[in-house]
Amino acid sequence: MDAVQPRIIVQRDDFDIAAEMSQISGQNRNIGAVVTFSGLCRDEAGTLAALEIEHYPGMAEAEMTRVAAEVLDRWTLTGLTIIHRFGLIKPGENIVLVMAASIHREAAFNAASFLMDYLKNTAPFWKKEHLITGEERGWVEAKTKDQDAFKRWHSL
Repeated sequence: MDAVQPRIIVQRDDFDIAAEMSQISGQNRNIGAVVTFSGLCRDEAGTLAALEIEHYPGMAEAEMTRVAAEVLDRWTLTGLTIIHRFGLIKPGENIVLVMAASIHREAAFNAASFLMDYLKNTAPFWKKEHLITGEERGWVEAKTKDQDAFKRWHSL
């Protein structure tokens, strides 16, 4: 099997999940599973006007590439796509897409879950909430439950 080259994209613009699914599956007829996670901006019970996401260009891509290599070492995948947006994102809009393709579902599920735990906790992205009142909240901190979810991968 050829080595998988992950697609890692950090962009301001939205993405098309169906087009990404077509890209990852391509002509590979040996894919038995594609696990897809798409994260959306929620409105926080009607209080959020937008989420501002910042990143350090170059550093974010390099770190995501490093983690993708770790994922490909841990699980046998036939494709891997990670897209993360930055800029001002309104409720209902896409923030992140992770697609992990494999011959069997277990590797795809584990890889996608690991990547989302990583992106929520360690990836170099910073989020600030803009409220409908016009106020800005401070930078969003990682939640304890997200940190605990990520820690579990160190024991596996």
